[in-house]
Amino acid sequence: MRTAIRRTLIVLVLVAVPAGVWMAVDGGRYLQHEDPLRHADAVFVLGGSRLERPMEAVDLYRAGYAGVIVLSPGRPEVIEVEIRARGITFPRESEIVRGAMVQLGVPATAIILTDSIVDNTAAEAVLLRSLVVQHGWHTVIVVTSKYHTRRAGFALRRTLRGTGAEIIMRATRYDSSDPAHWLQNRSDFRFASSEWQKLIAYRLGLAE
Repeated sequence: MRTAIRRTLIVLVLVAVPAGVWMAVDGGRYLQHEDPLRHADAVFVLGGSRLERPMEAVDLYRAGYAGVIVLSPGRPEVIEVEIRARGITFPRESEIVRGAMVQLGVPATAIILTDSIVDNTAAEAVLLRSLVVQHGWHTVIVVTSKYHTRRAGFALRRTLRGTGAEIIMRATRYDSSDPAHWLQNRSDFRFASSEWQKLIAYRLGLAE
């Protein structure tokens, strides 16, 4: 019995050590998975940042990769709904971002806002599917942060099955994260660690 336990421990160590080394060296870079850029019907900007992701969409629009930009609506705080019900004008974050985009030269008619409420990647995938079906889009560039590209790509492609639409994952160049050195910065470590947990949950079917 002791021999069997000892052998099991040795095997675990032999597996854990290389895995740990790989994680330390490539764990961050693995999370950043982008696709080659090409022309698309639209750019879909995932929520999660105020300007880092939208600015990438502006650059893609200017470069001619797509003629339409969709901003994820996000989820407003409950107090926002209440204050609007009192007749007070309080713009949504996506409306503020659209205003900045217009000042940067993107026509307001090229920016799509929706009245949906989403608070996670799975909900954004469902929203994107509805837009793809509604507009007949075949290719969509999806902009997000570096560490979020692999998981978001997995979630979006899973939800878009059967539509015939393809997505091109794109990390915003304005994201200051450094996947090659994700263990050396506290914010990188937090973001990457969270993404690894969620990615594993997605792969195991424990998350929608």
